[in-house]
Amino acid sequence: MTAQAPGPAEPTSSGAKAAGPEAGGANVFVRMTGTGDPERHVTLGTGERPVAGRGKVVVRVEAAGVSYAEVQMLQHLHPFPPSFPFVPGYDLVGRITEVGPGVTDRQVGDRVAAMPRHGSWQRYVETPAKTLATVPEEQDAAVAVALVTNGVTAWQMLHRVADVRPGDAVLVHGASGGVGTLLTQLAVHHGLRVIGTASPAKHDAVRALGAEPLDYRTPGLPAVVRELAPGGVRAVFDHVGGRGLDDSWAVLADGGTLVSYDSSVAGYRPGQWFRPHVPALRRTVRRWAARHLGLTRGRRMSMYYVKPGKDFNDDLAALHGLLANGVLRPEIAGRHPLDEAAVAVRALLHGSTVGKHVLLP
Repeated sequence: MTAQAPGPAEPTSSGAKAAGPEAGGANVFVRMTGTGDPERHVTLGTGERPVAGRGKVVVRVEAAGVSYAEVQMLQHLHPFPPSFPFVPGYDLVGRITEVGPGVTDRQVGDRVAAMPRHGSWQRYVETPAKTLATVPEEQDAAVAVALVTNGVTAWQMLHRVADVRPGDAVLVHGASGGVGTLLTQLAVHHGLRVIGTASPAKHDAVRALGAEPLDYRTPGLPAVVRELAPGGVRAVFDHVGGRGLDDSWAVLADGGTLVSYDSSVAGYRPGQWFRPHVPALRRTVRRWAARHLGLTRGRRMSMYYVKPGKDFNDDLAALHGLLANGVLRPEIAGRHPLDEAAVAVRALLHGSTVGKHVLLP
C-alpha cells in the first residue's frame, strides 16, 4: 500500500514551525530532505490538499506514528528507502474526507487506519481504500495508531510466527520499545513468562508490564538467560540483528523460534542502505538449510515483516478488542505536533523513552 506524497512545496522553515490554521484547502506535511541530523533534514512544508483518485480516499490524519523505520530512512539505512525528499510516516489513524471513483465500501466520515509505510506525516493523505482498517470511534487516536504497525507486529510474531503455549518462557529484546511494550503485554496475557531486555533506567517500566528485566549490555547475556530459564526459552523476539542473533539463537530451547524483525543501524555509515540487514538474512538462510538437514534440534529462525491484508485487518481488530477490555495499555512516549517531528526522531535516536512517539497533525 502506498500513499501519495505531496507535490513540490517549499518548507516553511528548517526544523520548522506550524503553518498556522488550515485555510484554502492547504495541506501541511513533514518532509525528510536528506541524510543527517533530524534538526536539519526533517522540515515542515505546505502544499495543495490531495484529491482522491480512482480506488482511493483522502484521510484527515488524527495521529501518525513515529518509528525506528524513520530513523533508518533518515540515515538511508532502511532496506526499502524512498528517494529524498519524501514525506515519512509508516502508519496513521484518521477520518475519510473524500472518496474517489470506484470506492464502494468506504464513505466520508469513516474512521480508519492505514499503513502506507511512508506518507503519513501530513494533515491529509490520499491512500488506497482496499487496505484500510476500521478504527472504533471511542479510541484515542494516539493510542489507536500505536496498535497499527507496532501492535500488529507484536500480535503476529507471537501468534502467527512463534509456536508458544501458556507456561513457556520467551525473551523479548527491547521490551521498553514501541513493539516491545505491546509484545510483552500480549505475551503475559497469553500466560507466558517474559524475560525482557532494556537499559537499567527502564527496568521498572518493564517490570510493570509483567516481565523480568535484564540489562541488554550484560556480559555473557546468554548464560544469564540460561540461569533464568535452564531449558532455554521457547521464542526470542530480536529487533537488534547483527551478531546478537547468535546469542539469541544460543538461548533457544529445542523446537524454539528466533524471530528477527528489525536490525539496529548503530555503527553503520549513513547511506549503506541494506548492509545492516544482511547479517540477519544470511543467518536465516543458513539456519533454514541446517534445520532441513536436521541439525538444529528443531529450532528455527524467521525474518518477520508486517504487511497489509486480511490477516492484518483481522489482527488489528483483535487488538482493538483487547484494548477495549483493558488487556492492552499502549505506552505513549510523546505526543507532538507536526512541527516537533524532528524532536520525536531525535528521541528515538537517543533511545531514552518508553513506548511510542506520535504526531498529531
